[in-house]
Amino acid sequence: MSGPLQQSVVVQKYGGSSVADLDKIKAVAARIVATRDAGHQVVAVVSAMGNTTNELLGLARQLSPAPGRRELDMLISVGERISMALLSMAVNDLGAPAVSFTGSQSGIITDESHSAAQIVAVRPQRIQAALQAGNVVIVAGFQGVSRDKEVTTLGRGGTDLSAVALAAALKAEWCEICSDVDGIYTADPRQVSAAKRMDTLSVDEVLAMARQGAKVLQADAVALAKRLGIELLATRTSGGDGGTRIQVPPLPPRVSGITIDEQLEVFASQDTTALFQELVQAGAPIRSVSPGLITVDLRNWHDRAAFVPTSGHSQGPTCQVSAAMCHVQVDGVLTLEALNALRIAGIRLLSWQASGESMVFRVPADQAQAAAEALHTALIGDSLQGG
Repeated sequence: MSGPLQQSVVVQKYGGSSVADLDKIKAVAARIVATRDAGHQVVAVVSAMGNTTNELLGLARQLSPAPGRRELDMLISVGERISMALLSMAVNDLGAPAVSFTGSQSGIITDESHSAAQIVAVRPQRIQAALQAGNVVIVAGFQGVSRDKEVTTLGRGGTDLSAVALAAALKAEWCEICSDVDGIYTADPRQVSAAKRMDTLSVDEVLAMARQGAKVLQADAVALAKRLGIELLATRTSGGDGGTRIQVPPLPPRVSGITIDEQLEVFASQDTTALFQELVQAGAPIRSVSPGLITVDLRNWHDRAAFVPTSGHSQGPTCQVSAAMCHVQVDGVLTLEALNALRIAGIRLLSWQASGESMVFRVPADQAQAAAEALHTALIGDSLQGG
C-alpha cells in the first residue's frame, strides 16, 4: 500500500514593508494559511519590520563611529527574529500550527564574512521535521551561522537569498518573493509613467536589472536561483491578480527594463590598484572599476563613515541610469539609439559604458528621471506588451 501523497513545498519571502506593523503581519499570516489550505507545505522567510534594521544601525552609530562588524551582526539580526516570532504567533492564532526558526536553527551555514556573508551550505533538517509534523515554518531571513558558530548576516536584500537557498534545499515547487508591488516593471512606475508590468521574464533579464539597481529582487538571490534552477514568482503580498514569473530558460534578446540607482559613490585616484586595495580592505562593495575611477555600492557598506582614502579621493554620490538587456555582445544600433535619445532629451552624460548585459549612463541626479523616461520611450516603448 502506498503512503499519503507528499505535499509540495512553497517558500514565500516577505520583505520589511509586508510586515511593517501588526495589521500587516496578520494579513501575511492569513495569506500563509490560505496557501497551506490550498494543499501546500509553507516555509515563510521574513525580513525585519519596516525600518528596523536602519534604526538598529543608527543606534550603533550613536555609540560608536565604527562599530565592529561582529557586534553589528549580533545587533541587526534581532530584527528578523522579532518578525519571525510575531508572524508565528499570528499564524497559530488562525488555527494553523506554526514554529519559528532563526537562520542558524534553519541550517543556513555561511562563511566568516560579517555583514556580507556568503551561504556555503544549507542543512534544513529541523525545517523538514517541522513540516513533516504538519507545521508552517517561519524563518528569520538575512542571517545564518558561520562555520565557527558566529551569527552572520547576508547583506542588504539577504532575505531573498535566504529564501532561494531554502527553496533549493527543500526542493520547493517555487519561491515566491512577496512585496508591496505586484511584479517587476519595465521601469519604476513612480519615476517612469509608461512603465508596465511584465508577466514573464527570463532569469538573465532579472539578473541584469538587479545588478543595475532594480529594487524588486536582490542580485545574489537571482544569480543563485539561476545556478540552482529555482523558478521565482515576484508578486504582491496583499494578493490580487498578476505577478511576474521568472523562468530559468532564456527568452529572445531584448531590452527588458530601465533602472535608476542613486546609492552609489565614485572614488578617483591616479593609482587605481592602491585605491582598490584600500576599498576592499575597508569592506566596500565594489560596483565597477575603470582606469582612475571606482564606483562603490553604499547599501552594504556599514563602515563608510570611518573610511578616509589615502590613495585617492571621493567624487561624491553619483547616479546611474541603466538599460538592462540580455545580448551576447554589445548591440551597436541600440547603443546609438540610447545615446541619441539622451542627447535629444538634453541629458548631460558624465560617463557611459555598454556590455552584453546592460548600458550604463552616469548622469546628474536631477536628470535621472528624465533620462529614464527618454530611454524607456526609445528602447522599450510599446514593444514588450507585458512580457
